[in-house]
Amino acid sequence: MRQQLLVKEKEFTRARDALAAERRRMPWVAVEKEYKFEGPQGKRSLLDLFDGRRQLIVYRAFFEPGVVGWPEHACVGCSMVADQVAHPAHLNARDTTLAFASRAPQSDIERLKARMGWEFIPWYTMTDDFDKDYGVDEWHGTNAFIRDGDRVFRTYFINNRGDEQMGGTWNYLDITALGRQEEWEDSPKTYPRTPPYEWWNWHDEYGNEEASARVLEQIRRGREGGQAAGDNT
Repeated sequence: MRQQLLVKEKEFTRARDALAAERRRMPWVAVEKEYKFEGPQGKRSLLDLFDGRRQLIVYRAFFEPGVVGWPEHACVGCSMVADQVAHPAHLNARDTTLAFASRAPQSDIERLKARMGWEFIPWYTMTDDFDKDYGVDEWHGTNAFIRDGDRVFRTYFINNRGDEQMGGTWNYLDITALGRQEEWEDSPKTYPRTPPYEWWNWHDEYGNEEASARVLEQIRRGREGGQAAGDNT
């Protein structure tokens, strides 16, 4: 029975990969407005939220007056999403930044993050029509952006049950314009791509060449062993 389901699992995986490949070919829609946010260090533009990286993912979390749980808690569904977020260092390693955005003041956001253990999630206060313009003024959703120099483009958007899949590094990368940036992906030829697994590291060791070399050696041994056993899918 498991072998029969495994066939379907493989079909599902490849269908998911094909869908992500289609996302990577979606048109980039230019962001024309100058949106402003408040962060721990003061005023920030949408471009600033990229934190110097090429891609940005923004989740609209409902934490503000009028939301059930305020001011002690954010929306229960948004809180579940936050609880599932993997350490963003792995996204950062793929030139991608994750941020949450709400309408609560920064003082309340910082208090909430400390209470719930979400200190590692960058979380900003919206101050204008960003949420309305990008379909998240009345319901949660996740927007993906990319920048070309100082020009910002929206590349994808999901909401409703699509947000159920968010939180993990892979699912976040799969909704971005550049994807996981690995060699096996069906991506435009100009997109950055590296061998799978080889960019991985412990979240506190990215940038440490010695640690990266140790991880790379282990990964290559594992890959050789898997391929020798015929398990390279």
